Amino acid sequence: MVLKDLGTADWWRQAVVYQIYPRSFADSNGDGIGDLPGITSRVPYLRDLGIDAVWLSPFYPSELADGGYDVADYRDVDPRLGTLDDFDAMSAALHEAGIKLIVDIVPNHTSDQHEWFQAALAAGRGSDERDRYHFFEGRGENGDEPPNDWQSNFGGPAWDRVTEPDGSPGQWYLHMFAPEQPDLNWERDDVRADFERTLRFWSDRGVDGFRIDVAHYLRKDMSEPFAAWHEIGNGELTVHPDHPFSDRDEVHEIYRAWRAVFDEYDPPRTAVAEAWVHKSRLPAYASPDGLGQAFNFDLLVSEFDAHEFKDVIDENLSRSAETGSSSTWVLSNHDVTRHATRYGLPAGLGHHAAAWTLAGGSHDEVDTELGERRARAATMLLFALPGSTYVYQGEELGLHEVGDVPAESRQDPTFFRTEGKEVGRDGCRVPLPWAATGSSYGFGSDGAHLPQPAWFADYAVSVEDGDPASTLNLYRRALALRGDLQSAETLTWIPHPSASVLAFERPGGWRSYTNFGSEPVDLPDGEILLASTPFDGDRLPGATTVWMR
Repeated sequence: MVLKDLGTADWWRQAVVYQIYPRSFADSNGDGIGDLPGITSRVPYLRDLGIDAVWLSPFYPSELADGGYDVADYRDVDPRLGTLDDFDAMSAALHEAGIKLIVDIVPNHTSDQHEWFQAALAAGRGSDERDRYHFFEGRGENGDEPPNDWQSNFGGPAWDRVTEPDGSPGQWYLHMFAPEQPDLNWERDDVRADFERTLRFWSDRGVDGFRIDVAHYLRKDMSEPFAAWHEIGNGELTVHPDHPFSDRDEVHEIYRAWRAVFDEYDPPRTAVAEAWVHKSRLPAYASPDGLGQAFNFDLLVSEFDAHEFKDVIDENLSRSAETGSSSTWVLSNHDVTRHATRYGLPAGLGHHAAAWTLAGGSHDEVDTELGERRARAATMLLFALPGSTYVYQGEELGLHEVGDVPAESRQDPTFFRTEGKEVGRDGCRVPLPWAATGSSYGFGSDGAHLPQPAWFADYAVSVEDGDPASTLNLYRRALALRGDLQSAETLTWIPHPSASVLAFERPGGWRSYTNFGSEPVDLPDGEILLASTPFDGDRLPGATTVWMR
């Protein structure tokens, strides 16, 4: 296999990035938790898949209140996942295989076990240590009510009360996520300096880029009187730059400083923002003097529909042109229902797949064959688009959501914060099946931290590896071909008589046709390079993508 040349500074523009959720990828020591040596052992698999980069979700010391997104130390490795030496070995193996490495940075909040927060608890009211976070006195006669009515993204109040060093009820601190994730005060110079140190720490170890968690939340206006929750909602899609805690204009001051750090390296380090903001506000995160790229989440909430896909593609290519960035195409990640399941739900429910998952939906309620067929078609369409594509671990196997994880096995804080009304994101985080047998289907030698259903055996790597028609081998063929075909970041739409078909041509004369309908449609003459579902003749079946020349 010829390795791709990713040595240029703009390698990221059309890269295929594979997201690894470390605790659920591969377990090397049999403790039921995936780890860094486990990832290293699977580098040949990643190389043969044909990806350009790995995005590694948090692997830092953590109490796992939120799957590792509660970080206790930003410059170390969780002992359950390995050591810094293990990180270096993994990084070296990936780079030797021609694969870049992107790591997650979680700057909005720390763990409550972080040394700064522990110091804030010990120091008491009015201290410099507390000023690194957002501590306030409570309302009411005895201060026993939260400072305002803001709600956490995981359910319940966004405030928790601490006990003061003398044992008395104390101040309240802000946490827009779990109580174990106190929000940092980004007006502080020492907070900014420490994160710049972290960026250099990992860049010096050879990391090629960073994914920035909830990039839109860092700057906050905590002056009183506070805006009422019913007036601001949760702020995710605000178009107002004076929102108290989401998508404020001054957040970009932070990222301009980070860009200066990234540009200290040759090639410059890359970054991509996770910013759930109004589409008109997204280009600022992808600006060349900022993070340079931002996630496009539109397809995560879209039906399998030609009109919806075309609108999303047009809008995002237009936004990318506005900033000079490239778009990011993604169908699944560690926070959403897997797309093979979304596309197999009853008509009209694709928009509400999260509701199905949060209600503990059963695998038996999904048309798995239709979902997988549509998922393969949608994936090939994305691989044909200009820009970078993000693949979530397991989607290359056609894996479905595990909607019915038993209550006693749940880990997502959403489940506990809502008293089980919402079951959370565990269903897309179940450890991967590498073999059709064994206590954890090859994930490790002694079980897995989330229970794997029996039907995982049918999707095991060992099963799909030898099946030419498997989803795994489709991904391998598509990515190898994509590497040969991708060139300039443009496309030209091709009219088609059927409204259910999306067709476009890329530079070099190759074309992609996707039939979103259920009935076959006519194809023009040409050489078929690859189809998401094999077919005979000159009619493209429903829920199928074909590349032609």
